[in-house]
Amino acid sequence: MKLAFSTLGCPGWSWKEIYATVFDLGFDGLEIRGLENEMYLPNFPKFTEGNINNIKRIFSGSTKISMLTCGAVIGNPKSAEPFYKEATDYIDLAEKLGVPFIRVMISPQPYPTETDYAFGVAQYKKICDYAKQKGVVPLIETNGILADSKVMNKFIEDTNAENSGVLWDINHPYRYFGESITETLSNIGDFVKYLHIKDSEKQNDKIIYRMMGYGDIPICEIVTELKKRGFDGYLSLEWVKRWLPELEEPGIVFSHYINYMKRLLSNA
Repeated sequence: MKLAFSTLGCPGWSWKEIYATVFDLGFDGLEIRGLENEMYLPNFPKFTEGNINNIKRIFSGSTKISMLTCGAVIGNPKSAEPFYKEATDYIDLAEKLGVPFIRVMISPQPYPTETDYAFGVAQYKKICDYAKQKGVVPLIETNGILADSKVMNKFIEDTNAENSGVLWDINHPYRYFGESITETLSNIGDFVKYLHIKDSEKQNDKIIYRMMGYGDIPICEIVTELKKRGFDGYLSLEWVKRWLPELEEPGIVFSHYINYMKRLLSNA
């Protein structure tokens, strides 16, 4: 298994600080969701056409850009056109950079909200069809109604796309649907291609994010079960500091994460 972190965790860092940290700490990958003040990555100056080759050179070794994480929502017909454009823009950029995955969501919230399931299936299939010719896999995240792994299983089956795949955010099925790790993996384990790792605990029905090992999500069990399944994809830390500035600073969190996870992986 490979270790990465999302740029959500370091909103105040420059692009150079971000990729320097990836290499200095020995991460296998970097997940990009926003850089500096720009959330729409295709508009970020360093990722324009003239700089693509330089970006590819930086990540030409064993450390890769693991995913471009867009905010496209596929379960709302009223916003279908702009979100479809966002997804295809990210797919185009991923193809140019040689990045295997982008992320899409069925709804903008991690918890269940009103969603047009049938439209989401049709829109996801359309995005998969576009991405197939580009050699990119659009991963659908376990959020909203799809945090219920039984519903996600049906969603992937209904989509019936060769290049579909699940981004398992471990927090959402566990917190919002009370699923055990065994239950989640029995439903979607065959489809999971990428993980968002985070730890948390509940205080008075509020989810509080914690550094790895300081919450009560069964991280060790997840790693053990994934190893049994032969999973060799990315475990990407999604430290949501861009949304919650009060969280601990990224320099501390990223270093703690890679050391903690390396110990788990070596003992699993």
